[in-house]
Amino acid sequence: MPRLLPATLTGRLIVTAVALVAVVGVGVSAFATLTMRSYLTDRLDSQLHDSLDRFDRELDRLPGGSRPPASEPLPAAVGQGEGTVTAVFHDAVRRGDLVGDGRQERLPAAVLDVLADLPADGRTRTVDLSRLGTYRVLAVRNDDGAVVVGGLPTADLDETLTSLIVWEGLLTVGGTLAAAAAARVLVRRQLRPLRDVAATAHEVSLMPLSSGSVLSTPRVPADLTDPATEVGRVGDALNVLLDHVESSLEARHQSEQQVRQFVADASHELRTPLATIAGYTELVHRTGEDPDIVRQALAKVETESTRMSSLVNDLLLLAQLDAGRPLDRTDVDLTHIALEAVADRQVVDPQWRWGLELPDDAVQVTGDARRLHQAVTNLLTNASRHTPPGTTITTSLRRSHAGVALTVRDDGPGIDPVLLPHVFDRFARGDSSRTRASGGVGLGASIVKAVVEAHDGRVTVHSVPGETAFTLYLPM
Repeated sequence: MPRLLPATLTGRLIVTAVALVAVVGVGVSAFATLTMRSYLTDRLDSQLHDSLDRFDRELDRLPGGSRPPASEPLPAAVGQGEGTVTAVFHDAVRRGDLVGDGRQERLPAAVLDVLADLPADGRTRTVDLSRLGTYRVLAVRNDDGAVVVGGLPTADLDETLTSLIVWEGLLTVGGTLAAAAAARVLVRRQLRPLRDVAATAHEVSLMPLSSGSVLSTPRVPADLTDPATEVGRVGDALNVLLDHVESSLEARHQSEQQVRQFVADASHELRTPLATIAGYTELVHRTGEDPDIVRQALAKVETESTRMSSLVNDLLLLAQLDAGRPLDRTDVDLTHIALEAVADRQVVDPQWRWGLELPDDAVQVTGDARRLHQAVTNLLTNASRHTPPGTTITTSLRRSHAGVALTVRDDGPGIDPVLLPHVFDRFARGDSSRTRASGGVGLGASIVKAVVEAHDGRVTVHSVPGETAFTLYLPM
């Protein structure tokens, strides 16, 4: 099916503007023509009435009035216009003349036949008088009973209307062509901002966004983002979209980097105990007859196996939480968890001072008791692991307007400001080396964050020299 309108918005707008101008031009021309025709016809009819009145008065001056004998000529044309038709019909007499400017000639029989058939109702009408052309005619019956007919040619009226239509057509065509030229210039100028917006979008489409870090994408200029204009709203929406795309791509890149780092860290953490196990296994094969060496080797293998199992379990837990695996949902006494976790740490790390600040009534939340206990234990373990002996570590529990807040605070040296923004990242460790002097693999804080968020809560950290506080916010 052929396309009726151009494909481009510029072409559509130009065609629409030109079509509107053409329709308006044709409409104005038609209205002007009809108005002029009505005016000229009314004027001609008025002249026809005057002409017929003059002819009737001339008839009254004849000796026989409106019924002159057949031998008597009709009154001479006095004051009649060129081409005026006059006729009288009575009894069997039919007489008519073509008069004007003092001249007078008899009408042909064919014309008289047409005039004789006109109704004498005093209404003007247009008739074709054969070779004489088109006339406006009027037939009336006078007091003598004769039918008096007068007619004026419409040639001047038709010529005037024809000339008017020709000029209107020329002006309409000229105006349409001028409108097309002006519309092309104006529409292209008005749509230039839209082309600039499209150019920005096209520039972004050519950027390599499939992988790697995304450089800053171009933006629509500020002067094209005015929300008061349609193009401005499009430009502003495109900038918002580009901001969203850029932030999403940056988040994707960071996620890819984290995955790569996570795989590298996990591989390193698993490689160390595996290498230890392989080394001691080879030692047993070489010196299998010495029971002391075998016993020491088996103890080391058991230690590294336990460490590796713990790491694998932590990684599995994080993977399950990332996948959105639902946790158990029961009533959990958070006060009991805090008491038990602190008591356990007092036994394991007696060199640290442990404190508790609990409300008088038990504090309960809905959640997974085992995972919440693990989160609190991880916070206490990290506090003792990264502070010197003698540090005071206080666990406090309070109700807040949004739920429950559990805080583990210590008066140690604090967290390195460089590490603080990444404290909840996986395998984030305070020591840059990969030694195990401080223990752990850097998954404790990330597990805390994953567990709390799985309970629809959040965790925050505040650290300055002399005070570090981790706070868990959980809904009731």
